[in-house]
Amino acid sequence: MLDTLLSWIESHQALTLLLAGASILTFIGSILALPVLVAAMPEDYFVDSRRHQSRLRRFHPLIYLMLRILKNVLGWLLVLGGLLMLVLPGQGLLTILVGLVLSDFPGKFRLERRLAGNARVMAAFNWLRRRAGRPPLQAPALPIEPSDP
Repeated sequence: MLDTLLSWIESHQALTLLLAGASILTFIGSILALPVLVAAMPEDYFVDSRRHQSRLRRFHPLIYLMLRILKNVLGWLLVLGGLLMLVLPGQGLLTILVGLVLSDFPGKFRLERRLAGNARVMAAFNWLRRRAGRPPLQAPALPIEPSDP
C-alpha cells in the first residue's frame, strides 16, 4: 500500500508539489485571516437569536451579489483546502473553520452559536480580540436542549 502511494507521488511530482504549495499558502492565509475575521465581528454577534444583517448590503445590489459569490467561493475553496490538509501538511481544521465562517449555508448561524457556547472557543476568540484591541465577544445564551430519557 505504501509502495503504491510512493510510486504515485513519484509519477505525479508536479501535482504533488502544486498541492503542497497550495497547502502552505492556504495555511498562511488561514492563520492571517482568522484574527481579522474574529476582530471584525460585532461584540453582540452571538447574543442575538437572529443573524445580523450583512455589512455587504450597503453596496449596490449587483456588487453585493458579486461580493457574496466571491466570499462563498473563497470559503468553500478553504474548506476543500482544509480537507486536503488533513492528509497534507498544514492546519486542516483551522482552515476548514475559516472556510465555514466565510461560507453561507443553512444552519450556519446555529452552528456558530453552538461553537461560541464552548468556553474554550470563546476564550480563544476573546484572546484574539484582546490582541487586536477589541472588546470581548458576548457569549450566546444557548437554549437548554432536553436530555434523552
